[in-house]
Amino acid sequence: MLDKIKQFMKEYEPEPLGNQRDYAVLLPLIDLAGEIHVLYEVRSQTISQPGETSFPGGAVEKGETMEEAAIRETMEELNLSRENIEVYGEMDFIVNERQVIHCFVGKLLNVHPDNLIVNEEVDSVFTIPLSYLLTNEPEYHATSMRTEHDADFPFDLISNGDKFKWNRFEHYIPFYRLPGHYLWGYTANFTHRFTQMLQAADLFDH
Repeated sequence: MLDKIKQFMKEYEPEPLGNQRDYAVLLPLIDLAGEIHVLYEVRSQTISQPGETSFPGGAVEKGETMEEAAIRETMEELNLSRENIEVYGEMDFIVNERQVIHCFVGKLLNVHPDNLIVNEEVDSVFTIPLSYLLTNEPEYHATSMRTEHDADFPFDLISNGDKFKWNRFEHYIPFYRLPGHYLWGYTANFTHRFTQMLQAADLFDH
């Protein structure tokens, strides 16, 4: 039996505990007059989180890879052809109790923001020069999270019962104050992490 367990564990692919749903987004780079910009969407009033800023993306469908989902969603939301999207690779991703969000970095080819005809999920698009994001850090603001329990929570099965010292968590949320726009939450997280990666690799001119 131990040999079977050993072989099973050698071949097992670990996953996050829980029932998280997979999402994938694209951080789109675009060349405008010789300067690299990052393209963002403003979500329409007909979908969740209306008016918020986001990257193209959405839920991963059955049978497709994370990268395929990011490409499909970008094609749908920005009405692009596959030939308009060049994926460079995947950056660090976000995991929480409800979802795993994968972020791919790529370039939009032969596209100008003014000529995009977005679908019903998108109100508008805008771009921010990558140089601006590299030289302007986001603000981080804290929120406190505490544990609450159902009325029938089994305190009797815990050492110290209802006197158990539950952790209180501080969650830090990034905010960008951009010219005419703002970013916060996951989109700001990915944006900041991307600039940190470029800075660590020394990929831009000082």
